[in-house]
Amino acid sequence: MLIGFAGLGRMGHPMATHLVRAGHSVLAYDPVPGLTPQGATAVASAQDLTAASLSISMLPDGPSTFTVVSEVLRAARPGHLHIVMGTIGPEAVRALGELPHLQLIDAPVSGSVSMAETASITTMVGASADQFERARPVLAAMTAAQFHAGPVGAGSAAKLAVNAVLAGLNQAVAEGLLIAEAADLDLSVFYDILSGSAAGAPYVGYKRQTYLTPESTAVAAPVSLIRKDLGLALDLAHRHGLDLPGSEAALSVLDKAVDAGLAEADMARVLTALRDRAEKPNHTTAAELEQTGARP
Repeated sequence: MLIGFAGLGRMGHPMATHLVRAGHSVLAYDPVPGLTPQGATAVASAQDLTAASLSISMLPDGPSTFTVVSEVLRAARPGHLHIVMGTIGPEAVRALGELPHLQLIDAPVSGSVSMAETASITTMVGASADQFERARPVLAAMTAAQFHAGPVGAGSAAKLAVNAVLAGLNQAVAEGLLIAEAADLDLSVFYDILSGSAAGAPYVGYKRQTYLTPESTAVAAPVSLIRKDLGLALDLAHRHGLDLPGSEAALSVLDKAVDAGLAEADMARVLTALRDRAEKPNHTTAAELEQTGARP
């Protein structure tokens, strides 16, 4: 099958590569020209992707996705299906879906770069039943599981909910490591304990080296990306009148990480931001508490 693919970054490049390996012919485009997946054909414009009857975008944000999809729109023939796999939020996806002459669905993914390289990421799809069945064989070449979340936009809503949990877990692991560090525990031993505990989610296992030796571990998901996704999740929550104090706290720490120059570092580097914010322990004595009228 001839497939157009836009967005050849950390996640998109291995995903397009899997399409080639599955026997598809891939027209590859990126707004910033770079390395084309082996076996794919590089094209100069997003409009060139419409030589295929199905195209995919895996771009980092709403503006770049809007630009590419608008270009696809100009050349799209009736029946062309475009799959938005970047995370831009359900409202943006639905707005794109209203553009004429183009069928559009959303299928954002959950997983790291290493999981994209092994096609073990998960996708959450917002589409009609017919569109889901049309797209599923293509998605299956790049992902280990495909969930039909509901109509267009539902995949993006599910992704934001997942990443709200992920951002909270990311911060929770960092805070646990800070407590262990303050108590002079061996962090490697503590991480073994954490992984084997009730809190030992898969994320905890595969992020071990990123937390313990970040300088020598490749970036899987940068702070800027999870901060963008969590911001979108909170925008959605606020529109529905939801109060999410845990997500608000995680966003605040991600902002601190960005301010500390860690925007392109792995999201696990919130541990660095939290260390930088740490104050010296307050060793107030019982006598001092008595003098201030407080109980020890």
